[in-house]
This record gives sequence, C-alpha cells and structure tokens, in this order.
Amino acid sequence: MILRKLSLFVVAMCFAGAVFAQSVDFVEPKNGATVGTTFKVKFAVEGMSVAPAGEVTPGTGHHHLLIDTADIEENVAIPMDDKHRHFGKGQTETEITLAPGKHKLTMQFADGAHRSYGAKFRKTIEIEVK
Repeated sequence: MILRKLSLFVVAMCFAGAVFAQSVDFVEPKNGATVGTTFKVKFAVEGMSVAPAGEVTPGTGHHHLLIDTADIEENVAIPMDDKHRHFGKGQTETEITLAPGKHKLTMQFADGAHRSYGAKFRKTIEIEVK
C-alpha cells in the first residue's frame, strides 16, 4: 500500500513538473548534427504559447534564431538583421541556408515586442554545415 501511494505521488509530481516546465528546444537539428547548406530548423517551447508579434500578452511570445552571435539578455529587444532571424508570425519551423563550416545556433523566445525572455527560454546548439 505504501509503495502504491509512493508510486502515485511520483507519477503526479512528474506530471506536474511537465505541466509547469518552461523551456525551449530544437526539435531539429540536434546539437552536434552535420547538415547540408540548406536545412530545416524546428522549434519547440514549453510553458508558453506561441503567438504572433505585435501584442504583448503574458505567457505568449514567438521564436527568434540567433546565428553565430551573442546571447540577448532578458527584457532586451532582439535586433533585426542577418544574425537575428525573427519568426513573428508564430512560425515553429523554417529552412535556412548557411555557408559550410561550424555554426552556433541559439533559439531565443521573446514577447510580442521582441524582448527576450532570457536564459530560461534560450537554447544553443552547435552544428556543422557540409
């Protein structure tokens, strides 16, 4: 009986942790992947909803892809240039083309005004383009 109650408690805590988890991840490519010059990038987020840019609504935001550049600190607006790609229509995947070599990709989730949610909603991977 005690073991059953403990098992149910563990299951409940795991479920609760999944519900309240807050993070971003790359569905593809994965860290260390070797890809062609044009490849697909898929984003995932937990603990927030994806929404188009423009309106700042708590608990929502959209993805940004930072390519070979420094992290953006929390509450700082993400620049718009070739190294900072915005997905303000709420996209969760894209195709990009990069020159051959090693590259650092950072996914940064941000609010409707493109202000970074900081390290909690940031994920960096390294890939090699062949």
